[in-house]
Amino acid sequence: MLEHGGNLRDAVIRFGRARKDWLDLSTGINPQPYPVPALAADAWHRLPEAAPALATAAQEYYNAPRMLPVAGTQAAIQALPRLRSPSRVVVAAPAYAEHAHHWAQAGHAMREVAYDELDAAVAGCDVMVICNPNNPTGATIAPEVLLDWAAQLALRGGWLIVDEAFCDTTPPMSVAAWSDRPGLIVLRSVGKFFGLAGLRLGFVAAHPELLKELADALGPWTVSGPAQEIGCAALADRDWQTSMRHRLLQGGERLHALLARYEISANGSALYQWWPEQHAQSFWLHMAQRGIWVRLFTRGACGIRLGLPPDEAGWQRLEQALLERKQ
Repeated sequence: MLEHGGNLRDAVIRFGRARKDWLDLSTGINPQPYPVPALAADAWHRLPEAAPALATAAQEYYNAPRMLPVAGTQAAIQALPRLRSPSRVVVAAPAYAEHAHHWAQAGHAMREVAYDELDAAVAGCDVMVICNPNNPTGATIAPEVLLDWAAQLALRGGWLIVDEAFCDTTPPMSVAAWSDRPGLIVLRSVGKFFGLAGLRLGFVAAHPELLKELADALGPWTVSGPAQEIGCAALADRDWQTSMRHRLLQGGERLHALLARYEISANGSALYQWWPEQHAQSFWLHMAQRGIWVRLFTRGACGIRLGLPPDEAGWQRLEQALLERKQ
């Protein structure tokens, strides 16, 4: 089992501080989640038949021709490698570690390639996996470049998989609108922007034949009834989306500026900031001793990722910890 952010139980056990006393900045999840509506009386009782309204709401929100609802994009990340015969796979690095892990685990010839070397790697692979924007660094690749790479891969039966889990605050970066083309697969998540990670709801946009194959592999009742209801409401709420997008973009700028005041040159998205940190373990420990849980990266280039504080008290607590570290 790979390590991820949000593992607050580990923090409680290791440092002996009650869960309620932690400021958890270890994920890129919106700290102001979508307000969940009341559910239908039978939401917990009935088997969760696939609701066409959910796919329709997703297609309209993500501007995609077709979408398959899944139990979080993690379900698709684990299933897609099993739908291909042994292939040459390139995973952009650094990135969400589950991608590389599952392609390697399924027996493919997987290698990780830095973002600035991806263009040269397209000709030598059958599958390329990219997080756009990247998690954790925030690096992006222009849609026209991604579409060109997808076309090259499709000519030889290959795939370009674009994980757009953090694309909600920058919709023009998405390539979901072209996902009915053979070879292009786009993953979208309700967990990050909507702050509903516990809902376990995501979507896959791809060519109809591939979506059918993936649906068959995942089996029936993949998305719970409550998740379908809540997902429909969140995806249709344009007022909340517009307001939250503006709020998160401001929050990302504020976090970037705060770190810069303490001589930390960070990059990221509206939901997190990341930087390579020479003393990453020391920074992580300094924050943990003050009840602030951050994401420590020790695999490859060492670094730190911080998510957005949930309130003004959290912002002040983070700044105080940064000040104490500098002194």
